Amino acid sequence: MPGVNPDPLEAELVPLPRKPARTRRSVTSARRRSKPLVTLSIDVGGTGIKADFLDESGKPLGAAVRIPTHYPLNPTALIGVFKQLAAAGPGFDRISVGFPGVVRSGIVLSAPHFVRVGGDGTPISQELERAWAHFDLAKTTSRALGRPTRVGNDAEVQGMAVIKGKGLEVVVTLGTAFGSAIFQDGQLAVHLELAHHPCHKGKTYSEYVGEAARRKVGEKRWNRRVLLAVGLVRNLLFFDHLYVGGGNSNRVKIPLGADVSLVSNSAGLLGGIKLWGSGPGGPRVSR
Repeated sequence: MPGVNPDPLEAELVPLPRKPARTRRSVTSARRRSKPLVTLSIDVGGTGIKADFLDESGKPLGAAVRIPTHYPLNPTALIGVFKQLAAAGPGFDRISVGFPGVVRSGIVLSAPHFVRVGGDGTPISQELERAWAHFDLAKTTSRALGRPTRVGNDAEVQGMAVIKGKGLEVVVTLGTAFGSAIFQDGQLAVHLELAHHPCHKGKTYSEYVGEAARRKVGEKRWNRRVLLAVGLVRNLLFFDHLYVGGGNSNRVKIPLGADVSLVSNSAGLLGGIKLWGSGPGGPRVSR
């Protein structure tokens, strides 16, 4: 299976330095004694894979780094991208990953973008399906980068950065596809793959308001579709508040209701700290 295609950003990245073998516990303990913990937060998307380095409060320690998502993308190629991103910044003690699919105990149960040879709208590859089926992304990442790793669904990780911890809060992400997460009084609820459920006239949420649909119907009609989708989620879940994020959230120009807020896509990285901490959204997540 092909690996990661050359990318201009790679010229700025260097291989991870080789270090004497030490246990994860000793590495983390030594860092904790000398300086605050640093988290490498990675947000995996259908069009780009981003990373940032966060201090213990979740504050970025520098500019985020992004590498375009190249297809076909198998697990080995994704881990290769993680290594490039890790080498682009300072040292780190632990890793958080937001992945666009169902993740349970760090294991990938679905990878709808990456089982296709060229992303959404292209044929599914049986070879890729086998490669991603029950792939232990947390364990493999931890072994490859030498740091403890936790993995969650990307919408859930984004939600951890924006929810208030009161009542039923729902997060949806608008990007290549449609992501969703549900929180009850600050705790992550059972994951529902709304992306693949019927939304309107036989189309799923992803097909109705995903990136391909936006390009096909134009911004004005796409905004009306987003309004309809939000209404359906409201009628389905009776949420107290809904947060709309993702790469296309800044394209929403139509009022969605007093119980809806638009949030920055950067939350997909900043929420990574909550995979390791307490407070609204954490630490009760699939990892």
